[in-house]
Amino acid sequence: MKENTKFKKGKSGNPKGRPNGPRNKVTLAVEELLDGQAEALTQKAVDMALGGDTVALRLCLERICPPRKDRLISFEMPSIKVASDMVQAIGATLEAVSNRDITPSEGRELAAMIEIQRRAIETEELEARITKLETMKEENR
Repeated sequence: MKENTKFKKGKSGNPKGRPNGPRNKVTLAVEELLDGQAEALTQKAVDMALGGDTVALRLCLERICPPRKDRLISFEMPSIKVASDMVQAIGATLEAVSNRDITPSEGRELAAMIEIQRRAIETEELEARITKLETMKEENR
């Protein structure tokens, strides 16, 4: 009979994980190969970029100015306490996009967050209504 060799759900085959410190053999080999060459390689990439090599240029520019991820944004956003506040919040977001205070993608992210807030408020309101109905039903018995 074949022994069950599958991992058990929720149990790691290596609970301690990979030990701290050891690195991949390929990483070690690459580091050894490039040891002491970083400055020369960087200068070569810069020279190629200045010579018109677009791949080298992109590589250099990505190191100088990496792609922007998130940034803090600031504009007047009305408080959202009840579902009816969503209209003003979406309106403020659209206005911020149209005034170029935030980018359209930032506006989409905010709209998604407003939608999550709407669902949370809706869930809370539904729970209160159900609780009230259940209480009324119990009182009528």
